[in-house]
Amino acid sequence: QVRLVESGGGLVQAGGSLRLSCAASGGAFTSYNMGWFRQAPEKEREFVAAITWSDSKTAYTDSVKGRFTISRDNAANSAYLQMNSLRPTDTAVYYCAASDLWRDAAGLTQDSSYAYWGQGTQVTVSS
Repeated sequence: QVRLVESGGGLVQAGGSLRLSCAASGGAFTSYNMGWFRQAPEKEREFVAAITWSDSKTAYTDSVKGRFTISRDNAANSAYLQMNSLRPTDTAVYYCAASDLWRDAAGLTQDSSYAYWGQGTQVTVSS
């Protein structure tokens, strides 16, 4: 059973940066693909970014390409989401998720691919 705990959320002005962290415990982190999703008020949860366990290949939703970077540190059992040039439209609760399915990065955009989820961390971007 994998436990995921997100941190690093907060309030930032538009154009600013935040780095989210996801600490994993209770499983073999090196064999899990990792993803970040977000859910804004009154909207469905949406895919943000993913990184594979095997070769650290990445995938991003179009709206964050060039601004967000997903990474992982297997020695630290952690995944990260560096968010730059933040916009008010990035305001949401951000969730970390882990998948033990054999997928390439493009196959990790659906939340149904993930078995384990964190509790989320709030990111608020003011204009």
